[in-house]
Amino acid sequence: MSFVETPEDYRYAWYLRPLLAILRRRLQILPEPVRLWARLPLAFIGFQLMNLALERRTSPLNGALRALIRTRIAQMNACHFCVDLNASHALDRGVSEERLRDLVIFRDSPLFGEDEKAALAYAEAITATGSEIDPELIERLRQAFGDEGIVELAALVSHQNLSAKFNAALGVPAQGFCMSTHRLAPPGS
Repeated sequence: MSFVETPEDYRYAWYLRPLLAILRRRLQILPEPVRLWARLPLAFIGFQLMNLALERRTSPLNGALRALIRTRIAQMNACHFCVDLNASHALDRGVSEERLRDLVIFRDSPLFGEDEKAALAYAEAITATGSEIDPELIERLRQAFGDEGIVELAALVSHQNLSAKFNAALGVPAQGFCMSTHRLAPPGS
């Protein structure tokens, strides 16, 4: 149960109602983070538009890597809903359960390539408070993804941090998107 919940009869802005109906039909439920964000209509629209821009097929970052990055950030922020949702997306995009389990130790895992390790290290550096970005890491990212990819990676990490911090601050629990998420976020990760 979230710290703040949206009543079933909450009156959303009229211009959000069609979008919320589509989401409810597609997901069979309206997840609590959607219901909470929709209480701030313009922020909700901005958040959704940024998500669409970051999850496009033409991204320099493939879908599996984006889902892994989002899942790792969610783990770091103790956002159970985000771990649940993003691990589900990762599995849908072909990531194995073994790779998801090794995500917290990606640096030492043979299941991750050097490009993935660089992207995940960058995501962790951005997420960690007071951390400075190593210029050598930027060069590794430049070689793997180019400058456009670095910009997109920074935006993706920032967007996921916003989402994870919002949901964690409101105590939003996992909602059962991924049945294996209880094994993905060990204490202190």
